[in-house]
Amino acid sequence: MLSLKDILLTFIDTLTGHIVLALFLFVITDGLNVLNQLKKLPPLVLSPLIATLISLGINTVPELGISIYFILSAIVLVICTIWVQWAWRSGFWWAFAVTCMASIFQVADATLSMTLSSLIPPLEDNVQFAIAVGLHLGIGITIALLLYKLQFGKWFCLLLDSEPDLWRTSLLLFILETAMEGFLRLVNGIPPKFLLLCYMLVTVMVVLMAGLAIYRAQKFDAAHKIQVQQDAIVQHQLYEQNLEDIRQEVRTFRHDYKNLLAGLSQQAGAGELEELCATLSGLDAGFDQRLGKKIQLSAQIGNLQIPQVRSLLLSKLTTMRENGVECRLEILYPVRAVGMDTWDFVRCLGILADNAIEAIEETDCPWVEIILFAQGNQVNLRISNPWCEEADPSLFWEEGWSTKGKGRGLGLSSYLRILSRYPNAFPCTSWTNGVFVQELTIGGTT
Repeated sequence: MLSLKDILLTFIDTLTGHIVLALFLFVITDGLNVLNQLKKLPPLVLSPLIATLISLGINTVPELGISIYFILSAIVLVICTIWVQWAWRSGFWWAFAVTCMASIFQVADATLSMTLSSLIPPLEDNVQFAIAVGLHLGIGITIALLLYKLQFGKWFCLLLDSEPDLWRTSLLLFILETAMEGFLRLVNGIPPKFLLLCYMLVTVMVVLMAGLAIYRAQKFDAAHKIQVQQDAIVQHQLYEQNLEDIRQEVRTFRHDYKNLLAGLSQQAGAGELEELCATLSGLDAGFDQRLGKKIQLSAQIGNLQIPQVRSLLLSKLTTMRENGVECRLEILYPVRAVGMDTWDFVRCLGILADNAIEAIEETDCPWVEIILFAQGNQVNLRISNPWCEEADPSLFWEEGWSTKGKGRGLGLSSYLRILSRYPNAFPCTSWTNGVFVQELTIGGTT
């Protein structure tokens, strides 16, 4: 039977591992909105407590052998995933992927600290344990700072938010994390002369995993920038087309100018003042309807002074026009900056616009209204569209849910994950009288 001292040491050891794991979690999620997550940190202490209690129960069954360690590791992984899902307001697979990646670094840290402590000449048990704990924390802080300097969290979050099949990435990271756990257990049975070689192998594996994550993220980023360049081309084409339409309207009006004056002169000479006013009103309305909207659209787009956002918006406008969707655009004042990363805002705008376009496919009169309003340091985005579905809007935020079928509704959950990193961003959703409205308010500071 374990003594009270053994129980306490087990709890301290498990708690140390959780502290290092939490440190890596904050780093690989890009360190944004840390204060919000720190407020939710105390419940995580339940995990080492639960693991210690389960360990006491499992250790009464010695037949389980080494499988005890893997059972406890699996339980801790599940508990931490649930905590991440709650603290970051994320979907399960995103939380699972983040927890597995942090666990990989934590286990690598534990392996190194165990390797180094085994090379120290034998000391008293308490001193040896204190050294091992100190090494674990010290190495963990060092690795976390290195990852922070390398901006690993930025690339890893980009990878998760861009990955179409997030569950596959999560399972791959889980397999790698399990392999790392196996290496950690092997350290105890390896002769001292092979310890350094063993840890070099572990280090190479971790570096390759981190490098692969960054490579895939950069690949997604490069593809996204290519898309932005293509959107910029579409932007110029749309401008040119609008200008050409305006020129054509002016040429047509100029061509008919003399005939119009002749007809108006006859009506004036005949004293048909009421008919003359009606004709002038009709000409004015017709000209404004044909030409005014094009001029207004160009003026509205001109107020959007963020190239990346303007390119995306013009791309969406082109898509809607090709699909016969009426777009009502309002950008009344110049928008020069948003209080968040520009690319994150572009992704949020793209998600909301795509959802609006998809939602109106079955409507009789498709339209989308986009309003972008800047006042001081605050920016407000509002996207509205007709909605005729009977589904509960509260289901929209569940990862994988979609009115078009299972596994397609990944946009809004990704949208919430992006916004969870910005405490100055406030999303709002409403559904009234057959109109679905998505609003996003962004303060001036992140």
